[in-house]
Amino acid sequence: MSDSTLFKLKFWGTRGSIPCPGPDTVKYGGNTTCFEITCGSKRIIIDAGTGIRLLGKKIMIEEGNLLNADLFFTHTHMDHIQGLPFFAPLYNPVSDVRLHAGHLTANDEYDLQGIIGTMLMKDPVFPVPSSLIEQACSFKDFFCGHVFELEDGIVIRTGKLNHPNGACGYRIEFQGKAIAICTDTEHYDDRIDESVVTLAKDADVMVYDSAYTAEEYSKFKGWGHSTWEEAIKVAEAAGVKQTFLFHHDPSHSDEKMDQIAKEAAALREGVRPAVEGEEIVL
Repeated sequence: MSDSTLFKLKFWGTRGSIPCPGPDTVKYGGNTTCFEITCGSKRIIIDAGTGIRLLGKKIMIEEGNLLNADLFFTHTHMDHIQGLPFFAPLYNPVSDVRLHAGHLTANDEYDLQGIIGTMLMKDPVFPVPSSLIEQACSFKDFFCGHVFELEDGIVIRTGKLNHPNGACGYRIEFQGKAIAICTDTEHYDDRIDESVVTLAKDADVMVYDSAYTAEEYSKFKGWGHSTWEEAIKVAEAAGVKQTFLFHHDPSHSDEKMDQIAKEAAALREGVRPAVEGEEIVL
């Protein structure tokens, strides 16, 4: 990460709901949500699904710890946090990682630290207590809509997503370019989601929740997810340059994803499914 102008996105997990490793998901991946975004020398992580384990392994081998890093959660459903106890840098007390969540401030019962410490890493659900990672991390709840201004001119804008229990989308701006992370979110029947369009406006890259096809969607309405057809509508409304379909349904095999990729590309250039392990350089 020595190039101070480098802006890139890497998918460490692309699957939604539950990990689904196996011969039918080799191409697009079976790990759940995790993004690594590099802005020059700064690393930003979004979500801690099972994909974060391999990211942590890479960091420990190459760096030994994780200093001055930020991990933002879209929300705290299991598929977005279940990898956190297996993220090795958090067990090195030298690490310094700030954990952020913007969807919990309307809930008086739990904050981010409470969810991690009393629901995820807590007997009898998990045998290792959260106290073992708390030397390396801090918990920071914020109100969705907050704008973060980080070092080196990095700006992170946040916006509300339409998802059960709440979710927060992110727009990362660096060197005059932008990446929009819009997952998990469900579209509306009668209008396009202006919050999502605002996050994605003129973005170089948009990652959009495309768990279902339009044909499948009626069976899962209200579950908090969208379709690849809706991703194209948002991309057109927002003027997005490149769109990655994301949060692949566990039932979607590589063969099914290939079919979606073909149909989506025929309707709009620059739209395709996200692939686990792929790195996009802006």
